Amino acid sequence: VQLQASGGGLVQAGGSLRLSCVASGGMLMIRAMTMGWYRQAPGQQRELVGNITATGTTNYADSVKGRCTLSRDNAKNTVYLQIFSLKPEDSAVYYCNAKLFRGTLYESWGQGTKLTVSS
Repeated sequence: VQLQASGGGLVQAGGSLRLSCVASGGMLMIRAMTMGWYRQAPGQQRELVGNITATGTTNYADSVKGRCTLSRDNAKNTVYLQIFSLKPEDSAVYYCNAKLFRGTLYESWGQGTKLTVSS
């Protein structure tokens, strides 16, 4: 499975942004996968922003809970992350992730898309 993330850029604090991640290869597997977004700021460890299961159950990090929406369009093999009320501390490289455990862990990472929030 290959993941292509896009949508990053420069946004003013208080604004919103939608990131997209398109998956390709192994369509049946993609639709069964939990899709997630992680982010990594300079000098920081990579952290989970949120994920969405194949059935649409979402999970968010406390740092974005209440101002973040994850959704997936299985027809387009695309997962979206929309963040509202952006803060400078949301600035990071955002990575798309796909996971499936079927006896063994299948995992793929996208190349990352950079978000910078100006104050």
